[in-house]
Amino acid sequence: MCGRFVITSPPAALREIFGYIEQPNFPPRYNVAPTQPIPVVLLQNGGRHFQLMRWGLIPSWVKDPRTFSLLINARSETVREKPAFKNAIKRRRALIPADGYYEWQDAGGRKRPFFIHRRDGAPVAFAALAETWMGPNGEEQDTVAIVTAPASRDLAALHPRVPVTIRLEDFARWLDCLPNDVDDVMPLLKGPEVGEFAWHQVTTRVNSFANDDAQLTLPMTAEEIAAEEAPPKKAAPRKPPVREEDDGQGSLF
Repeated sequence: MCGRFVITSPPAALREIFGYIEQPNFPPRYNVAPTQPIPVVLLQNGGRHFQLMRWGLIPSWVKDPRTFSLLINARSETVREKPAFKNAIKRRRALIPADGYYEWQDAGGRKRPFFIHRRDGAPVAFAALAETWMGPNGEEQDTVAIVTAPASRDLAALHPRVPVTIRLEDFARWLDCLPNDVDDVMPLLKGPEVGEFAWHQVTTRVNSFANDDAQLTLPMTAEEIAAEEAPPKKAAPRKPPVREEDDGQGSLF
């Protein structure tokens, strides 16, 4: 599962890693959420290109997106059969640059957020599937979903599924859709190896996508965790409002 992620590496560094032609300049983002525009890398006309797409895939056959469930993830086990993904896995494979993602662990009925990242601190490339939805009036919307796979035994302690990450040496293989055959890329759809990723608990401020700052990814101290998990103090009872001139009719409400 991947419902929030982070992209903080400098644009120039990401361009060098992913090899796209464009030179976009974008700010670091610490709390990327579904429906927002996100950076996507595709192979088009023989070259790699950077494009912004809406996170939440809409298949081309959908009549009205307002009635269609948001597809932010695609399960690796079923991408070849699911109507929403079976064309994209053949023709519209993509990469999403990232520096980590968030996952929530259920602990005693309380959701605790964790920031998950490569142990060496390097950026990652999420495997993604893209689709262009065309409306009845000619409008177009480029959309994308992140492919997920079963988690390795260490990451499974947080969540049973993880985003699929494509290694640098496999970028060309994943992006090349000309053969129109997915047998060659299906072995790439797996989670990270044991020990490849590290994680730490972060503030519950990440729960709101309105918060987007570097403090979100910092490890929490024991004192900070205890403070966030403490039950909220009961508010003092509110006094009823008082009119400057009482009309003698009793309660105002």
